[in-house]
Amino acid sequence: MAGIWALGFTALLLLAPASAAHSGSEWAVLAVAGLSFAGAVLTFRRPPPSARFLPTALAGLLAVAAVAANAAYEATEWRTLFSLLAVAVGVVAPLRVAPWLVAATAVLSAAVVLARGGSFDAALWGAALTTTLAGITAYGFRRMGQIIGELAHTREQLAAAAVSAERLRFSRDLHDLLGHTLSMVVVKAEAVRRLAPRDVAAAVRHAEDIEAIGRQALTEVREAVTGYRDASLACELDTARAALAAAGIDCEVRESGPALPREADVLLSWVVREGVTNVVRHSGARRCVITLRRDRDPVLVEVSDDGAATGTGGEVREVREEDGSGLRGLRERLAAAGGRLRVTRLPRGFVLAAEIPRFGGDEGP
Repeated sequence: MAGIWALGFTALLLLAPASAAHSGSEWAVLAVAGLSFAGAVLTFRRPPPSARFLPTALAGLLAVAAVAANAAYEATEWRTLFSLLAVAVGVVAPLRVAPWLVAATAVLSAAVVLARGGSFDAALWGAALTTTLAGITAYGFRRMGQIIGELAHTREQLAAAAVSAERLRFSRDLHDLLGHTLSMVVVKAEAVRRLAPRDVAAAVRHAEDIEAIGRQALTEVREAVTGYRDASLACELDTARAALAAAGIDCEVRESGPALPREADVLLSWVVREGVTNVVRHSGARRCVITLRRDRDPVLVEVSDDGAATGTGGEVREVREEDGSGLRGLRERLAAAGGRLRVTRLPRGFVLAAEIPRFGGDEGP
């Protein structure tokens, strides 16, 4: 961007010295200055592989032409070559040193004017100031172009990160939704198979439950796809009781404390869903206890069962993230909210415990 802008002003900056050129040597110096400037600006972004120093060399040649012209010719119009040189420096020089080199060019122009017997005002206002403004303007355009490029690159990175985060959210939601729902469908289907030969009415009721669960699952999947699904802890507790009862597992819910803010309520509903899904699918338990302590900070929710012996030899062992994708997703949810998850394998059963901050309030969902 800065190079294009600088080239557009090449003819304008050369008008003054061109009006003062009369002899062949003057036109030769003017041609050298113009070609050096144009070559430096055009090659500074993509110099030839074998001549990476070319833009700097051309800027140096322009500096020699500017000094030589102002030393040899008395016309004040040749001072604009220093402005041309400052523009080239602002475009070609490394960004860290370009402002300093522009300042050096302005000092050089003032020194040449003073050496030729010019007044201090002419050196300061007629040479140094115009040279500085020209160089800093070119540098500013160049810097602005760089910042715009960096912003565009950052925007692309943020868009890619947003897509990745949305994919992670969707896969996590889909795992939690379908894992829980399909577990309930399997349990209900097994109940239908057992009851069909001897209790048709009970089997029909379970079949109706399967239909209702399937319809609810379709609704939840649609909501998850659009990103508007917010689980309710109270609803999740009711669903947990029904799922555990259908699996033949006694369920006890222990609650204490006031209602939670919306964020905490939604997050804990995911904990209950994942914990109950694991109890139904893997534990072989006969009893499950869901404990919810809302009268403390951080809030605690705990899902424990008395499942079959796990071969730990009486040892209590904490389960890490690699033990299942469901637990990994749950840990990520809690970590994003400043909470933590602990899953402990006991001699008989598991304890899934989650702690999260109250999110700054006691308002109910």
